[in-house]
Amino acid sequence: MSLLLDHLVVAAATLEQGVAWCEAVLGVTPAPGGAHALFGTHNRLLKLSGAPDAYLEIIAIDPTATPLRPPPLRRWFDLDDTALQASLRHAGPQLVHWVARVPDIDVARDALGRAGWERGPVLEASRPTPDGLLRWKITVRDDGRRLGEGALPTLIQWGERHPAQGLPQAGVSIRALRGGGAQGGAVTEALRSLDATPLWHHDPDVRSAALCATLDTPRGPVTLHHPAGVR
Repeated sequence: MSLLLDHLVVAAATLEQGVAWCEAVLGVTPAPGGAHALFGTHNRLLKLSGAPDAYLEIIAIDPTATPLRPPPLRRWFDLDDTALQASLRHAGPQLVHWVARVPDIDVARDALGRAGWERGPVLEASRPTPDGLLRWKITVRDDGRRLGEGALPTLIQWGERHPAQGLPQAGVSIRALRGGGAQGGAVTEALRSLDATPLWHHDPDVRSAALCATLDTPRGPVTLHHPAGVR
């Protein structure tokens, strides 16, 4: 079982704010994405070099959509969390999570469970694209929670097509993905059991951030932090 970076998740209060953030911070306009009927969200995408089929997702609640998963089931990535939404409105779009690609999501989910992390049930999701329906399997807890302060990844297994394969080159590459915070060591041990890519490493000196992603961009090196921050 191997685990690779699939995509970084940047949450925004609105998708328009997410696009403006991407242009201002990374110096690039993200490509069109689509809508997720299951959760009532929509996104924009940015191809990342430096890791195979990796991208950055800007995601927000779609105010025009009604989720197919009604309450009390919650949206993915804690998007229904009132504290997170307040932070997005106050501090702006921010890195909140990452998603890891695996060849067999059921095996990977069970391995995390044995390591003490209940990643949630495996759901089947899809969204329409100009090239046809994009399909994938993904772990989403009923309460929508991220785990490990956002540093333990959600698991994903794609169908026949991967969205990064159709994205234009953006001049943005990922240099490093690392974790710290109170649960950083435990997250790293769990990822080690899944043969996580060397791109991820635990940095005990990063005490205030659970998740850090360093990108090379047209505006120079940028490090995104969760909890919120840019350096």
